[in-house]
Amino acid sequence: MQFDRNGFSDPELIEIYTQLVKPRMIEEKMLVLLRQGKISKWFSGIGQEAIAVGATMSLDADEYVMPLHRNLGVFTSRNMPFPQLFKQWQGRKDGFSKGRERSFHFGANEYHICGMISHLGPQLAIADGIALAHKLKKEQKISLAFSGDGGTSEGDFHEALNVAAVWGLPVIFLVENNGYGLSTPVSEQFICKQIADKAVGFGMLGRTIDGNNILEVIRTVRELRNYCITEQKPVLLECMTFRMRGHEEASGVKYVPKELFEEWGKKDPVANFESFLLEIGVLNQEIIDSIREGIRAEIDHGVAEGLAAPPVQPNTAEEVEDVYAPLKEATVAPTTTGTEKKFIQAVSEAIKQSMQRYPELVLMGQDIAEYGGAFKVTDGFVAEFGKDRVRNTPLCESAIVGTALGLSIKRHKAMMEMQFADFVTVGFNQIINNLAKIHYRWGQNADVVVRMPTGGGVGAGPFHSQSNEAWFTHTPGLKVLYPSTPYDAKGLLNAAFADPNPVMFFEHKGLYRSISGLVPEEYYTVEIGKARQVQEGSDLSIITYGMGVHWATNYAAKHPEYSIDILDLRTLLPLDYDSIAASVKRTGRVLLLHEDTLIGGLGGEIAAWIAENCFQWLDAPVTRCASLDTPVPFAIELEQNYMANSRLDATIQKLMSF
Repeated sequence: MQFDRNGFSDPELIEIYTQLVKPRMIEEKMLVLLRQGKISKWFSGIGQEAIAVGATMSLDADEYVMPLHRNLGVFTSRNMPFPQLFKQWQGRKDGFSKGRERSFHFGANEYHICGMISHLGPQLAIADGIALAHKLKKEQKISLAFSGDGGTSEGDFHEALNVAAVWGLPVIFLVENNGYGLSTPVSEQFICKQIADKAVGFGMLGRTIDGNNILEVIRTVRELRNYCITEQKPVLLECMTFRMRGHEEASGVKYVPKELFEEWGKKDPVANFESFLLEIGVLNQEIIDSIREGIRAEIDHGVAEGLAAPPVQPNTAEEVEDVYAPLKEATVAPTTTGTEKKFIQAVSEAIKQSMQRYPELVLMGQDIAEYGGAFKVTDGFVAEFGKDRVRNTPLCESAIVGTALGLSIKRHKAMMEMQFADFVTVGFNQIINNLAKIHYRWGQNADVVVRMPTGGGVGAGPFHSQSNEAWFTHTPGLKVLYPSTPYDAKGLLNAAFADPNPVMFFEHKGLYRSISGLVPEEYYTVEIGKARQVQEGSDLSIITYGMGVHWATNYAAKHPEYSIDILDLRTLLPLDYDSIAASVKRTGRVLLLHEDTLIGGLGGEIAAWIAENCFQWLDAPVTRCASLDTPVPFAIELEQNYMANSRLDATIQKLMSF
């Protein structure tokens, strides 16, 4: 291995050596503790340290890094206190995630490290969002995201690189090519000679280097960092390396040919760099012993402190409270009754007023710029707010949700429009595992609104008509809103933008232009988590939301023989249980109505809650009326039969006759 020390002073070389040795010594200690049964799991990066250390040392301290399992050198090079790191690995309260995350699945804003999720690829799009924030603020900064060779086969890898290239984002996508994705060799993962060869397909610079040569890593990352800033373009950097341990210790290494260990053992990044520095006289044995003794003392102190730390004492109230970031803005009440507006006008007006109120808010979505979106909600927005803040996106829902999260990490607000709610499946992982969990995991905010044009009744067939809100009400950390009136559409959407938590905002397409109502001209919000009492009654409670509210009110108008209590939930997560209970008490008979299918629909959860908490007030079984458990059909006659509304009268008659 040839080292070129040109441009590195003696003190710099000694600091690089110190940073390189530290993760190796920590790992060696962890492996001893693992054999002793004092820690439960370990992902080893032995043999790969030069990449994490070299890349991190090449960045400014306030530039974000998205590391993965084997990147201990990122954490140590950012000088994170070892006692707190060890407590993190032990699942102690004083770690970085209050015991909620394992090993390296955590981040820390103060050290500009974004915690990974086990799905690997989604981290790359977060780097896009952080880089976009740098670009919008005209900061001379980059972001750097790690990937393994296996992760480059994921769709998220391709989406993130494409978005970065199209938008000209200053990102380094760094791939550690160690030859194996767990046990699968690269020959079974891709067919091109090098991963960096894929860069040309995205129109970006690609580079392959020796990832075990610490000086080559530092020099290359510094050069590429300057390139990203100067050219405002991303790069794909492939670092060739090899891990000398298993994917994690339990998996072993039997699948790796022995000759590879012999070959790569000679390329050990720590031993080779140490020999080089001894050879040129920068180090001597006394200096090495002093450096290692200092690191050893720090490790021993941290281990002792960590092992002495007591196990986490569960605090249920704190656990529940930390699912959401606290809301600091108070509800803003309107001062006028307003004018008659259609539902879609109210949605558009809310976005416009929130854009004016929050200059850090960025809108993203397919065709939302000059075209104005599939439903023309953002028509004219580019002229008022510019293309930096109203951004057309490639067809890559996962990458854009991840980009929105990256913007949020840099204290922007972000909105993504799913062209149709059905398309959210392509971005499901980002929403469920990144957006929803990140505040609970390590205190990061996810100030993101995902708009979801939803619902059927317009003959759009099975891929443009689904009611999928229940998928998200099952996910702690999200807030799920579903207005039924223009007034609530504007007020709740404004509230969603004001809320620092991720919000799934459902807008029924069938209501866009079919209903109107009084909407105040000025900015106002409707409190999230509070249901709306549409009308009070004494015979029957219909608890519903969205289009179901209009089905219920139309039915009540046609059937004056029944005194019907109608509750519009508006917020599906969190639910307003007090209002639900009050409605049950008023009537003793409850019908849960929604357009979603019956099995797995939100009505089942509410029915269970009523049975457990309101049984003493019931005069009949809690009843559900929902759509058929089939995909949404295209033909109007079939779709009408599919809809819950077609069975509403029969269901009510049965309930009232009990």
